[in-house]
Amino acid sequence: MIFMLSKARLLKSYKLMKPTIRRRLRELALNWEKPDRHVFAELAFCICTPLSRAVHCNEAIDELERTGALFTGNAEDIRAYMGRVRFNRNKSRYIVNARDFLTEKGRIRIKKKLNVDDVQEARRWLDKNIMGIGYKEASHFLRNLGFGRDLAILDVHVLKLLKEFKVIGSIPDPVSKKRYISIENRMKGFAEKINVPLIELDLLLWYNETGMIVK
Repeated sequence: MIFMLSKARLLKSYKLMKPTIRRRLRELALNWEKPDRHVFAELAFCICTPLSRAVHCNEAIDELERTGALFTGNAEDIRAYMGRVRFNRNKSRYIVNARDFLTEKGRIRIKKKLNVDDVQEARRWLDKNIMGIGYKEASHFLRNLGFGRDLAILDVHVLKLLKEFKVIGSIPDPVSKKRYISIENRMKGFAEKINVPLIELDLLLWYNETGMIVK
């Protein structure tokens, strides 16, 4: 973990990590070409992430997808695989609710419901219709499908560094939708100023705060 990260050090880190970041983004964009069940698994991952480690969420969803419990299990079946995910009782229920909402004639139909030609509208739709998904999680999900070039994923690590760089004055808790958009716009301005694409800046800040690039 790096404390009091300077802009010069951030840009030095970007030069070093840019190939890795861009490769990871290309890998994530391939998710949209996969079947609806896999896209739903990405949504379930994002439902799990609030206040939980991404690594633990990823492990849980991988196992749920592998066993098929993600697609056929009830909330308790799903929760059995989520021991290291915080608030797993609620999150397992959110996953089942999302699966039921997105299922038509016995099959998950998530891709046709997402208007990926308008990511802002897609984010609003996810926030409105999927329990457990707010602007942060919706942005994360869309980025993981390759559609988040103009969206910021304002998790605590990113907010901490934005405050450190004086992009924002304080870290709001909770982050209202209006405040989210305001901070996102400030982050876009910061990204333009340092000449780092917004979608890459998110992973760069995450790496400098955690030492990892997960998804």
